[in-house]
Amino acid sequence: MDTRELRNCFGKFATGVTVVSFKDDDGNRSGITVNSFTSVSLDPALVLVSIDRRAKALHGLKKRNFIVNILTSDQENIAWQFAGRPQDDLVINWEDTLIGPKIGGALATIECLPWKEYDGGDHVLFVGEVKEFSYQNESALMFFNGSFLNTKVNQS
Repeated sequence: MDTRELRNCFGKFATGVTVVSFKDDDGNRSGITVNSFTSVSLDPALVLVSIDRRAKALHGLKKRNFIVNILTSDQENIAWQFAGRPQDDLVINWEDTLIGPKIGGALATIECLPWKEYDGGDHVLFVGEVKEFSYQNESALMFFNGSFLNTKVNQS
């Protein structure tokens, strides 16, 4: 199977963009841009993020609290920051909670305790138990066909 073509096929599914944030071994705020995120269950409240085994953040997430920050259409620079392209003049508006660090101004935040980890081939699937959440009515940053889509959507 041609994995490049398979990736192109997967890229036809438009997704939102998140930054999964956590505190590293030294207590520093850290994060990774993730578009492979989904809700799993309402009872108990569970979500899943899929992290590439080669990602630096993989070790930092193991058995650790994490926060899924769903980004607004105005937060593309934050997505790039945590996707490995540092934005030199970017200041992150961090808000520390009992669970961990969250990104201020995010479209939604979902604060999680670790639930389970699963082998997902070249990825590790992290399931988190939702303990807190918040959201606002703004436009989401989208990812489609290998690119960010910074579009404004009417809110109803």
